[in-house]
Amino acid sequence: MTQTPASPVPGEASTAPWWTTALFYQVYPRSFADSDGDGVGDLGGVREKLGYLELLGVDALWICPVMRSPQADGGYDVSDPRDIDPLFGGLAAMDELIAEAHDREIKVTMDLVPNHTSVEHAWFAAALNAAPGSPERARYIFRDGRGVNGSEPPNNWPSIFGGPAWTRITEPDGTPGQWYLHIFAPEQPDLNWDNPEVADDFEKTLRFWLDRGVDGFRLDVAHGMAKPEGLPDMARVETKMLVHDDDDPRFNNPGVHAIHRRIRTVLDDYPHAVSIGEVWVDDNVRFGEYVRPDELHLAFNFRLAETAFTAEGVRAAVTHSLDAVAAAGAPPTWTLSNHDIEREVTRYGGGKLGVARARAMMLVEFALPGAVFVYNGAELGLPNVDDLPEEVLQDPVWERTGHQERGRDGCRVPLPWEGSTTPFGFTTGTPWLPIPPDWADRTVEAQLETLHSTLSLYRLAIDLRATRPEFAGQRLEWYGSPEGCLAFRRPGGLICVLNAADEPIQLPPGEVLLASAPVVDDRLPANAAAWLV
Repeated sequence: MTQTPASPVPGEASTAPWWTTALFYQVYPRSFADSDGDGVGDLGGVREKLGYLELLGVDALWICPVMRSPQADGGYDVSDPRDIDPLFGGLAAMDELIAEAHDREIKVTMDLVPNHTSVEHAWFAAALNAAPGSPERARYIFRDGRGVNGSEPPNNWPSIFGGPAWTRITEPDGTPGQWYLHIFAPEQPDLNWDNPEVADDFEKTLRFWLDRGVDGFRLDVAHGMAKPEGLPDMARVETKMLVHDDDDPRFNNPGVHAIHRRIRTVLDDYPHAVSIGEVWVDDNVRFGEYVRPDELHLAFNFRLAETAFTAEGVRAAVTHSLDAVAAAGAPPTWTLSNHDIEREVTRYGGGKLGVARARAMMLVEFALPGAVFVYNGAELGLPNVDDLPEEVLQDPVWERTGHQERGRDGCRVPLPWEGSTTPFGFTTGTPWLPIPPDWADRTVEAQLETLHSTLSLYRLAIDLRATRPEFAGQRLEWYGSPEGCLAFRRPGGLICVLNAADEPIQLPPGEVLLASAPVVDDRLPANAAAWLV
């Protein structure tokens, strides 16, 4: 029996913060809805679709970066963290979105990027114009090169996006100069968090948005920021996106926890607000350190999103995820996809099989205690689009790997809203990434009119999760189940069964509350899940 934080009984007063059981909906703004016809989604588009999000039943939005940015990495290269880029509608659009979302009782959280800035940030421009050893350069990580005339990078670290993690600048006098560190793209220089000025400025950013009514933040690369003393070479150089390697000196250095404690002191002045960390840390003990009572409120655990569709794998992922936060007494988090990860329909086999398995895993995910994050389009059963023309690819991974890796654009294709022809109401212009013409039966409009659609299943599951007392409780008890299957029970009385085997199975006693596929004679089909009470 696994201990988990308590879940409030729906309909009863609870002292638990709202985020402990919230359902967050991740909006990738470029791909959600376009209100001005330029082909790129924006905050006006999000505001126009708030009625849909209210109908869906979400508790909170997580909005990917919309701050001022030259968009070298989809907005994660920020030139001004205390303003909204005109591409997304400017600061007024954000204020309007927050106000209307709150009117509909939907919280708004936004992405912040503490690890790095854009090369177009005023600080970096000042650093390029300043001398080595200057206060301007001390905000970033500049180093002299190795080798003859400093012509080699300061260490052997690779960039996550391919190539070295260092770029050499030309000094103001025109001579080859120092190198600056960028764990990600060259357009994203890493900040030096040993510099008090960096922490002070980030606190200003936090308070700026909190004072405007934002309900919290998702912190990008929350296991980054702190760098090891001396920046030693890596023992093994590998360049891969989002890989768990707890021996990677670029991430998860102990100093990062002092940074999070400083951030938490700010959040504690705004008791309604939540901090959510992107934490790619494999070891359960080290992961749990990020959600200690004086650090992050929540941290993304990606085990479920990385697990194949097998009962053994899913059970192990759930157990590890619960164990990772148990010692800290923090709520677990669950997600099956996001803007960096292949969509679950494709991961689980694609086509009808992938959709069936994705529907089943959604029921498993929603049955678990804690907070849930749904990536926009998952509720429509969208697959990855892996055959995008090369000329439209925009992820920096594509160029940095010499066109060897296509990157993450396939999971970022805009959402289809209505109609029978592309761009399906996403925009009146040309979408920034093309939408497959065969998505006509996957639009919001088409699925809202279909009782057994994936969208209808999501709506019903979200409603039941929020209103039924059977979802309450602080424990998760595993049931015995046939080979290739799993079953668990929540203290409130909910039983969740997953059939990842090849044949139908007999369900345990109880009334079927919801199933991802038709149940006939109390038998659950293969690649399906059910809730019983």
